[in-house]
Amino acid sequence: MTQAEYNASDLPANALEASAHFYAQHLGPALAKRGEGDLVIILPPGGHEHTDWRQALARDLARECAPARVNVIAAGDESQKDKLLRYLADAKGVTGQYCQTND
Repeated sequence: MTQAEYNASDLPANALEASAHFYAQHLGPALAKRGEGDLVIILPPGGHEHTDWRQALARDLARECAPARVNVIAAGDESQKDKLLRYLADAKGVTGQYCQTND
């Protein structure tokens, strides 16, 4: 199964605003990609106050989209993002996870 990517790079810095913006502007387009196979949603790095909504997003979408895998990542630069994407492409049992690199 292929691994589609959806990038939501325009999120506000505030966690509550970022969550509301993602669900209002990005959820539909992200779900449209699930027909392509597994899905990785790529978000900008966020502080600890973003963790709960991002974990819930990953968990809930993985349940909704099964058997396709859905994961959410945040990485500080392209190299870190590419490493996470490669890992998830090879980790066929990983779904519903939020992974963020430590900058």
